[in-house]
Amino acid sequence: MAANKVAPIIVIRKKGGHGGHHGGAWKVAYADFVTAMMALFIVLWLMNSSEQVKKAVAGYFNDPKGTGSLLGTTMSGTGASAQASNADNLQKLKAKLEQEIKARKELEKLSKQIEMTITPEGLRIELLEGKNGTFYQSGSAQLSASGQELLTLLAAELKTLPNALLIEGHTDSTPYSRDANYSNWELSADRANAARRLMQQGGVRSNQVTQVRGYADQMLRMKDNPFDPSNRRISILVKNDDGPMPELKGVKVVNGPAVGSSGAKPDEEKRAQESSAPVPEAGAKASTPPAQVQAQAKPSAAGAGLFGKLKGMMPGGKR
Repeated sequence: MAANKVAPIIVIRKKGGHGGHHGGAWKVAYADFVTAMMALFIVLWLMNSSEQVKKAVAGYFNDPKGTGSLLGTTMSGTGASAQASNADNLQKLKAKLEQEIKARKELEKLSKQIEMTITPEGLRIELLEGKNGTFYQSGSAQLSASGQELLTLLAAELKTLPNALLIEGHTDSTPYSRDANYSNWELSADRANAARRLMQQGGVRSNQVTQVRGYADQMLRMKDNPFDPSNRRISILVKNDDGPMPELKGVKVVNGPAVGSSGAKPDEEKRAQESSAPVPEAGAKASTPPAQVQAQAKPSAAGAGLFGKLKGMMPGGKR
């Protein structure tokens, strides 16, 4: 009878997932809490924002397509109001300079050769040359009386601004024939530097002029007529306040080549010193002091000893 008994079948069933504190209900509650906190901070930010931002946000929820242009700030972080303020300041500066030029009889005659335009970079002031040389003497970087008066006037106005200044020199395509070693590149750069020096004498700060450029005939104003006199010009760019400032890290810019105390280049000074050193006569003994000879011999001996040790440590070397 015992052999006919069948063992009971035991079925073990496992429940899937977790319950209690291991469940996922808390995640929903936490997500709701984070959403509420985000909404709270957005409301606090809007309460502290300007009226323009509040109007833009309210208008977007009322009419997203109709108020898309009402932006509080741009992606770069510069507000539209700040850009408008910079444009207004440059426009006022342009109007003031035009009035100052018209008020002077000597410069009023040259008003057609003075162009002022507002560009995305800032206010560009261009002094256009005439056939006989208006602001500079013909083929020279020497400023004329009209050029000196106009640049002095510009310096008196620009020195009060925080904006950086860029000065550019341009020539026409007529080759410079007075000197084979002097070309339109040197002439354009020298004219721009002459304008910089005069404006700094008139009060423009030394760190206000950030760049002085010479373009020769590479950026013609009249491309169809490369020999037109108006291609010879000086451009003064009053940079926007929010524009990128050029940085020259680790480079020191000086006026002219780096010179030594005697006015010669460092390489020339070194060669001059070597050539001017006294040459010992034939048969004469060297006048080097014994201590200096020993000091010079010690490094070579130490180097030889180190080389010998390294050679002995190499495979097959003597130890």
